[in-house]
Amino acid sequence: MRFLVALVLAVAGLAVSPGGASAVPTDRERASRAVPHGDWILDPAGRVLVLHGVNMVYKRPPYAPDVEGFGRDDARFLARNGFTTVRLGLIWKAVEPRPGKYDLAYLARIRRTAEILAEEGIWTLLDFHQDLFHERFQGEGAPGWAVLDDGLPALPQLGFPYNYFVMPGLNRAFDDFWDNADGPGGVGLQDRYAAAWARVAQFFRRTPNVLGVDLFNEPWPGSGWELCANPLGCPLFDAKLEAFTQRSIDAIRRVDGRTAVFYEPHVLFNNGAQTGLDPSGRRLGFSFHDYCLTADLGLGETGGADPACGTFDDLVWANTAAHVAATGHPPLLTEFGATKAQATLRDMVSRAETAMTGWQYWAYCGCDDPTTTGPGATQALVLDPAQAPGGDNVDWAKMRALVVPHPLAVAGTPTSYGFQRGRRVFRVSWSIDRAAGSGVFRPGARSRVSVPRFVYRSGYVVHVRGGRVVSTPDARTLVVAQGRDARRVHVVVRPR
Repeated sequence: MRFLVALVLAVAGLAVSPGGASAVPTDRERASRAVPHGDWILDPAGRVLVLHGVNMVYKRPPYAPDVEGFGRDDARFLARNGFTTVRLGLIWKAVEPRPGKYDLAYLARIRRTAEILAEEGIWTLLDFHQDLFHERFQGEGAPGWAVLDDGLPALPQLGFPYNYFVMPGLNRAFDDFWDNADGPGGVGLQDRYAAAWARVAQFFRRTPNVLGVDLFNEPWPGSGWELCANPLGCPLFDAKLEAFTQRSIDAIRRVDGRTAVFYEPHVLFNNGAQTGLDPSGRRLGFSFHDYCLTADLGLGETGGADPACGTFDDLVWANTAAHVAATGHPPLLTEFGATKAQATLRDMVSRAETAMTGWQYWAYCGCDDPTTTGPGATQALVLDPAQAPGGDNVDWAKMRALVVPHPLAVAGTPTSYGFQRGRRVFRVSWSIDRAAGSGVFRPGARSRVSVPRFVYRSGYVVHVRGGRVVSTPDARTLVVAQGRDARRVHVVVRPR
């Protein structure tokens, strides 16, 4: 969730200069996995996936989204509006309530939600979620047996995110976790955590449409956090975080060599600090967050974006591009939003278009969330998943900011895409070169584009160079077949 740490970063010296539904996959595709490669995330056929989606995390017992009513009608609502991914939260405490003992009933409950999403063509990113580490610190995440705070107080209790900066017990618990301190049975806490991920990966190995796993939500550096609050980041902590990341990757790879693994930088990356992470392995992706620090201050829901937002957002996206170039691990913006500020949401969608990067909005619902900034309605796209996603139960202003035409699966390598909101004109271009290595897509290869009826209520017209439309008129998913002599394909969509 968002960290309102502008003051903290300023004090620490962080000075900067301003500057539709997709078609349901075939059985063969269901049995496969997405593949991170270079700058891109690919589907089983080697097409580039551009993912737009949401987060769905339930942070109170029993830690399962279905208890809040998240189910098939929500999956259909998402698919109908061009959302093709959900970052689905699991809580370590629920996965491993006792050391080495896993709750398979809980995992089956989460798996059923993932299966429902898959039936609507939606990719699931499994996320081990935490905020403030444990309920003792007014958060959620770790089981009680994994909290080693050496008796330091869980005070003062200022709530999320402020406890991070002032609570000795919370920071000591993180310190011991990053040091892989011995827990019950003399087993290191990280060793338990990695083993839990291995068990989850094994359990979900045959679940359809699993995009990947997200190892640890927003790693907090612990008592040395001040050292990370600067533009260059904190190499000493990054070394610990990389060791943890590698340990978890290796544990997963011993049981599952196919599912993509996404790792996160320390949480102050969200606000402009760099990361030095570079874990090794196959099918790795980079999960990052970006929250405008002052999105809700002063300009209201419909005003312009706060100029201060651009300063920090520019840093986050520049640091992400540098990290991807250095590692070859493709990015996915797995959290942003949690605000009613439409200009901020539109700006983030536009940034992702320019970078040709997929995203997952925080959050689908408020869902009695104890660890985020602002009330549930501030972050929610749908107010109550137990009710039908329509009418007053949907934040339609957020929908206007988030729901845009975009490529879904590109048989080639995207060169650009973007949506002109005022004129409702969408353009996308790609070469026929395969994004994964050498070779090209053959004539007739099909690419899919989300053209939501929410945007084109009276229909649309399409102009294509280098291919032809093979979907029905005004279909929510526009399908374009590559032409015989094409080297590039250009598509323009306009309102009818």
